[in-house]
Amino acid sequence: MKINVNGASHEVDAAPDTPLVFVLRNQLGLTGTKYGCGAEQCGACAVLVDGTAVLSCVRAVYEFTDCNIVTVEGLAHNNVQRAFIAHNAAQCGYCTPGIVIAATALLDRNPKADKSGIRAALEGHLCRCGSQPRILKAIEQLVSDGL
Repeated sequence: MKINVNGASHEVDAAPDTPLVFVLRNQLGLTGTKYGCGAEQCGACAVLVDGTAVLSCVRAVYEFTDCNIVTVEGLAHNNVQRAFIAHNAAQCGYCTPGIVIAATALLDRNPKADKSGIRAALEGHLCRCGSQPRILKAIEQLVSDGL
């Protein structure tokens, strides 16, 4: 089957019910998308699908055949990543790709998001390292700077 990832069409050899995260990581080598909990509870597996943040750890690859998928690698050097670097908004970094995806989806949809909107967009993303205050500051800075 074919999927479109980061602007390129890819022919993948996977059972249709294979979770998208495994196809991205194991067949396409896009390891920025992380497998965390496997139950859509941590957000580490988030990717953009037609501009919306979607969790990919249990959703089957066949669901994405007519979609535009963007992984964190496809967002290289975007404003969100720059802000995260400037605010040192990552420690171990395992959750960071999913949070960058969520923040990008939010700011594309609502570039003037307020604090409650930012918190709501990140609600399903777990960070065990304690980077949340710096993550919030990075996103708030983007909003105040107008991206």
